[in-house]
Amino acid sequence: MGEIWPKESYVINEFKSRQFVTFVMAGGFAAVVNFLSRFFYSEYMSFGNAVIVAYITGMITAFVLSKFFVFEKSIHPVHKELFYFVLVNIVAVVQTYLISVGLAEYLFPRFGFVYYPQAIAHAIGVAFPAFTSYIGHKYFSFKVEHDVET
Repeated sequence: MGEIWPKESYVINEFKSRQFVTFVMAGGFAAVVNFLSRFFYSEYMSFGNAVIVAYITGMITAFVLSKFFVFEKSIHPVHKELFYFVLVNIVAVVQTYLISVGLAEYLFPRFGFVYYPQAIAHAIGVAFPAFTSYIGHKYFSFKVEHDVET
């Protein structure tokens, strides 16, 4: 039976690159900022709103780290990078919100899961968009000259 992905698969190689590892490390730090800030924000607003505000806090952290430590100088000026970065993250925040709130408020209670349900749901929600965001940022937000089709 054949392999699901050829050995030299472009998709697999994307996620084995040094750049992806650096992206995951920067994103991991931003995710920690996101995750921990949610506890602070939850003191002042609903869980769902705190998830969104925490996500924005993490997104700002991720932009700065991605710009300076992950991606090469892109073909876009900074304001366009930021605009595209936000667009890619709108998709990711929807993923994060639906997973976090879906697990914490619907799935976990249905199965009687009571061990820190909001914290665990949020951690899962924050981790989920790592792969989709990397591809979006590499080929959209921080697009470099050699990625431009001629």
